[in-house]
Amino acid sequence: MAASLLACGIDPARAVLFQQSVVQEHAELCWILGCLTSLPRLRHLPQWKMKSKQKSEGSVGLYTYPVLQAADILLYKSTHVPVGEDQVQHLELAQNLARVFNTRYGPVFPQPRALLSSTQKVKSLRDPSSKMSKSDPQTLATIFLTDTPDDIVLKIRRAVTDFTSEVTFDPENRPGVANLVSLHAAVTGCTVDEVVGLSVGLDTGEYKGVVAEAVVERLRPIRTEIQRLRADRAYLHSVLEQGAETARCLATMVMEEVRKRVGFS
Repeated sequence: MAASLLACGIDPARAVLFQQSVVQEHAELCWILGCLTSLPRLRHLPQWKMKSKQKSEGSVGLYTYPVLQAADILLYKSTHVPVGEDQVQHLELAQNLARVFNTRYGPVFPQPRALLSSTQKVKSLRDPSSKMSKSDPQTLATIFLTDTPDDIVLKIRRAVTDFTSEVTFDPENRPGVANLVSLHAAVTGCTVDEVVGLSVGLDTGEYKGVVAEAVVERLRPIRTEIQRLRADRAYLHSVLEQGAETARCLATMVMEEVRKRVGFS
């Protein structure tokens, strides 16, 4: 994960990269916030509904995971959080918990605001009614940063579309093709209309080849950099260790304040 973030342009001199599990204050704040969260509030969150259906029964960890997300955000008194549309409700839980805590114990946490991307949500290549996810059990559904060019071409060639050959952007009636258009626009920086205009005269089979080539070229330098970083384990460990030290300092100060507010110290 660290290699992927660094390869995508995250600057360790400006951002703190660390493994959450090495900063124990995350779990401690999660427990305190969990005491302020109702069961119905968690039960109605979309990811619980979706994943508990997929697995027949959900775990306690999955059920309370949004509270841990809230702790991750509030522990550093974050004011703005980049999220996808599917995570907005989870951020709203963090906002609600900040309000509840501040009302009950006094002002400690700011209410974080969402930073939404202008990019269309990329859907699963095998089921365009659901989002693309790294945990999807279908191996052809998701494109990974580390996929080889051959992997990417295969996945896009097998992407679900329809029997109409023309390339159009109609998410409601042609979700599979619209998903490819959104993906194409995202990796090229073009608008959806520009992508559709450039695809006039292509059938969907030919268009899949164009999309695959664009994705391969966009991810090529990232994949190369990930491979380089993974070969330099010492550097990755040093980045994570320095980040963990910084995170602990910040988290310790906030948790001291939280413990005093709730009467633990």
